Amino acid sequence: MKDSDHSRLDNIAQIIFDKKGLNVLALDVREISTFTEYFLIAEGNVERHVIALARAVIDQQSLEGHPPFHVEGLKSGEWVVIDFGHIVLHLFHPDMRERYALERLWKDGKIIDLSIKVGPIESLES
Repeated sequence: MKDSDHSRLDNIAQIIFDKKGLNVLALDVREISTFTEYFLIAEGNVERHVIALARAVIDQQSLEGHPPFHVEGLKSGEWVVIDFGHIVLHLFHPDMRERYALERLWKDGKIIDLSIKVGPIESLES
């Protein structure tokens, strides 16, 4: 994997984490897919959260010169697919993620370790 690809996956994952997205997973599907190289899968709490996550990623990636080629699902927010070419981002409502189980469908993909910066946890006693 090129450093630029890994950096971009980390960047998108960080945006999702910073916006309170959940269960972020990256898969290397280069050996089993002909239409993309990486899947990034995550979820939001409710449909509006999924839409907000999608918009945050689209806005930031566009600012960095990587606008998506295609986006599906922004109206409903149950499952938003953002196609960046060699990276395809799937953002789900939890029920939809469980129903479609992309992790199982693409089980031969290799899990990629993501670097997500987590801030200090504040003491509950403060």
